[in-house]
Amino acid sequence: MDPDRVLEGLDPEQLEAARALRGPVCILAGAGTGKTRAITHRIAHAVAGGVAAEQQILAVTFTTRAAGEMRGRLRSLGAPRVQARTFHSAAVRQLSYFWPQAVGGPMPTLVESKIQEVSRAAHACGLQLDRTGLRDLAGEIEWSKSTQVRPTDYEKSIAKIGRTAPMPVHDVARVYEAYEEQCRDRNLLDFESMLELTAAMIVENPQIAERVRAQYRYFVVDEFQDVNPLQKLLLDAWLGDRDDVCVVGDPNQTVYSFAGATPGYLTGFSAAYPHATVVRLVRDYRSTPQVVGVANGVLKHARGPAAEHRLELAAQRPDGPDPIYTEYDDEPAEATSVARRIGALIDSGVPAREIAVLFRTNAQSAAYEQALADAGVAYTVRGATRFFERPEIRQAVHTLRGARQGGGSDPLAQTVRDILAPLGLTPEPPEGRQARERWESLAALAQLAEDIAGARPGASMGDFVEELEARVATEHAPEYEGVTLASLHSAKGLEWDAVFLVGLTEGLMPIIFAESADQVEEERRLFYVGVTRAREHLSLSWALARSPGGRKSRKPSRFLDGLRPASPSLANRENRRQAKLVCCRICGNTLTGAAERKLARCADCPADYDEALLERLKAWRRGVAEEQRIPAYVIFTDATLQAVAEHVPADKAALSRLSGVGAVKLERYGDAVLALCAGDEPAAEYREGVPHGGRTEQAD
Repeated sequence: MDPDRVLEGLDPEQLEAARALRGPVCILAGAGTGKTRAITHRIAHAVAGGVAAEQQILAVTFTTRAAGEMRGRLRSLGAPRVQARTFHSAAVRQLSYFWPQAVGGPMPTLVESKIQEVSRAAHACGLQLDRTGLRDLAGEIEWSKSTQVRPTDYEKSIAKIGRTAPMPVHDVARVYEAYEEQCRDRNLLDFESMLELTAAMIVENPQIAERVRAQYRYFVVDEFQDVNPLQKLLLDAWLGDRDDVCVVGDPNQTVYSFAGATPGYLTGFSAAYPHATVVRLVRDYRSTPQVVGVANGVLKHARGPAAEHRLELAAQRPDGPDPIYTEYDDEPAEATSVARRIGALIDSGVPAREIAVLFRTNAQSAAYEQALADAGVAYTVRGATRFFERPEIRQAVHTLRGARQGGGSDPLAQTVRDILAPLGLTPEPPEGRQARERWESLAALAQLAEDIAGARPGASMGDFVEELEARVATEHAPEYEGVTLASLHSAKGLEWDAVFLVGLTEGLMPIIFAESADQVEEERRLFYVGVTRAREHLSLSWALARSPGGRKSRKPSRFLDGLRPASPSLANRENRRQAKLVCCRICGNTLTGAAERKLARCADCPADYDEALLERLKAWRRGVAEEQRIPAYVIFTDATLQAVAEHVPADKAALSRLSGVGAVKLERYGDAVLALCAGDEPAAEYREGVPHGGRTEQAD
């Protein structure tokens, strides 16, 4: 390869990044600015110029899809032997190889999902949890291990940072310890322990360290804002005392703090490496100026450390349509209208697979599934069973492999459709949800064949099967010709021509559980991620009530302030928010932590709450949680209940003044709480937290 030709077509900032081939390099890359292009050309340039051999380069990212895309680009740039992997796949490869030398004996069995093992551990501790509770507990154990918090330190650690546990902290610590003992006894290894053991193996065994570091001398880490302490530990073990590492990311797209990710490693890179080259990519090639304007507006009022490194995007595309802001009376009206507008977009020529409906929680998906089905619009829900694990796809891949040498003179796409027809690929989708889902999976394979035939007119069945096998290996599923329904978290890293951001109300965006300033800022970044998924069409909507005829008590998301027409000034709201300083009622100091603000006192100032009342409140909450089958903290957090026990409000006005008691919770649980404060039992119709015959939905 000619090193100079590798750099053709890069913009000035991408070129600067691609030419920075030695030492530490930090690329701060805004959404849509071509970071993958920059880093793959940088790698190819290093290979072409003899700076690093292909086999000595390790490019690390966070999803198999992203790793597969990176490998594909590197192949096209003439560097097919560069290793592009996730942290986990790189670790399991190294640990498996060196296990006989480092440890000996049988290699542990890898735990793909913690749910079953956490269930066993909880049962051993005398706890019976439903699947939702087990998922929450498994997530808490993952966070603990990712942030290097041991079972013995768990209670102290979460108290120090103000983290809310999904269940009593003592129970979490007990189950966590039992889970770890169980894994050791049964020779099981989860993903977190795998990373930790791999790092320890390298650090503690000089011979292994020498071999690993001789193999990999040149590192690139994508999405560096999502690195957690455990992954950073492994990266440091790989590096040793070397500094040929390039990190890429955007602090304002950090949306996995709940799982242990921290942008601190990215924002602090220059401090760790004072001689680092820092490049900022701000030219947005994805979105129109109108979409970019919304994205910049979202971050304009961001606060906190990540906001100090905000990148103001500069749109490179021609003008497009203005974003649409729409308010609806209720959720069904919102879903129906969105489905109708999607149908109009499809009729105008926008492919269905280039349209997405994004929401904050997976529970919001059902209304849009129904509305799109009623409108006759095909859709797919992102985050369901992995594409290549579906039975019909495994069968189809097996059949297509067997037909590798066939095909005759028919076009590739037609040949694939003929092969898939006996498996259920009919000309029109069948009735019934299960049958339709099977048909949609097969149709996605047929669409992939059409895409390949369009890009490579002479492609054969052998070429198609080769591409298919590469995708199976990397879990890179083909796109399906249907509208995508996805949560904002699962949409990260993707893009569409048209994006509908729905359900933008307080309590959903930001989510009701976001109580601290840091949590609200993470919700703002999640909203920013959603906006920047759109290339051309952007629609933002919200509903004032959950159901037709319901009380229109919802408020549009605060993140829309200053963006939507006729919305209140965000600056005024910020001024009002800053004016609401809360001081400790005992020592008078200003309170900053969410838990302290709820209690209206410093954490270490003496408490004066009614302990008996607090126990009654917790017992009532436990009963409501069991009745409604929701986590107890969804009703009220421990800090809110303690605040109630300290203030003992006598009426709803006093109760509503406590932090953590919003209008929704006041309506739903206020009478029961006030009865308990008065020393009475809640009336029967309020015992479960809602009036008899009333609603039990978690969101209004």
